[in-house]
Amino acid sequence: MAKRSAPEVNAGSMADIAFLLLIFFLVTTTIETDSGITRKLPPIDDEQQDPPPLKERNIFIVLVNANGDLFVEDEKMDIEDLRENAVKFLDNGGGTGDEACDYCQGARDPDSSDNPIKAVISLQNDRQTEYGKYIAVQNELVAAYNELRNREANRLYNMDFTDMEAAYNDPEFQGDKEKLKERIGVIKDMFPQKLSEAEPKKRK
Repeated sequence: MAKRSAPEVNAGSMADIAFLLLIFFLVTTTIETDSGITRKLPPIDDEQQDPPPLKERNIFIVLVNANGDLFVEDEKMDIEDLRENAVKFLDNGGGTGDEACDYCQGARDPDSSDNPIKAVISLQNDRQTEYGKYIAVQNELVAAYNELRNREANRLYNMDFTDMEAAYNDPEFQGDKEKLKERIGVIKDMFPQKLSEAEPKKRK
């Protein structure tokens, strides 16, 4: 009796199928990317200089503890109210004489900041502070600066500051970039972003 030959599987197209599956997964897979915060560090200085003295009223202390609670000037606050309070502090304009601010629209409280140039926001965190909470607080503080910068940019140039920055960073922008850069610098000088981050505190 003749032996029957074992049936063979046609594997000629397996390579094509594997290649198509690889392409499919490459196209449909979502790659997670880490998000960060853009910060410009000060240049390296060979000579260590002591920081200039700051008046207590020119410092706006924001603290996020290990439990994610937000404290502003030692008072507990909801994060939804942080931006509004930061704007009030930066735009207070309580200075007189050489420290007066002629474009500030705040309450001019003598116990709050003299002017936006002197105003510093001090952000303090605990080592156990949740990263998401830290980012949320940072976003609100940056939004406070952008709100004031947008106001002055619209007053002076009829354009949002954020739109000016977007246009300047757009490689396809056809306008006068030097003029736009100069205007951006003017607004930044009016409301310089001074966010001071203290070293995280250890839990006791």
